[in-house]
Order: sequence, then structure tokens, then C-alpha cells
Amino acid sequence: MTTFDDRENAFENKFAHDEQMKFKAEARRNKLLGLWAAGLMGKSGDEAAAYAKEVVMSDFEEAGDEDVFRKVAGDLGDRAEAATIRAKMVELMVEAKRQIMEEN
Repeated sequence: MTTFDDRENAFENKFAHDEQMKFKAEARRNKLLGLWAAGLMGKSGDEAAAYAKEVVMSDFEEAGDEDVFRKVAGDLGDRAEAATIRAKMVELMVEAKRQIMEEN
């Protein structure tokens, strides 16, 4: 029974680690997306950082990425098409994961 318990604990630990990494990657992606969008809106420095934080916080409204997409799309208006924003979200998720892996 000990081997089974060890496997169960290992699985639970891996699941928790994977979820933590997913959360970090999504938060990092949202920050990068916010900085990108801020640039399109002409914001820089502290103003861009504050906007990026707003984007990160918008992800806590509901599960999934739609809340973040709505925030950025609404704020950008006609500065970027929906497809461009969604493509940027995918691109920045790859970048966020890369950055996190480099940190660890």
C-alpha cells in the first residue's frame, strides 16, 4: 500500500506544480499583453505598468481568457482587430512560458 500512496502523493504534487506554473504563465502573459496594448495606446513607463496590472487583474473576473480579451479589445477599440489580439495572446503565452522556464 505504501507504493500506491507514494504514487498518489507524487501525482498530487505534480498536479499542484503544473497548476501553479499555468497560473504564473497566464499572469505573465497577461502582463506582457497589457504592456503591448499600452504601447498601442501610447502609454509608457508607469502608466503602461499600471495598465498591465489592470489587465492581469481582469483575469480574475471569470474562468478562461475571455475576460482578458474583452478588457484589452474594449480598451484598444479600433487600434487592433480581434484576430490580432488573440494571436498576440497565443504568441505571448509562449514567451511567458519561456521566461518562467528560464527563471527556474
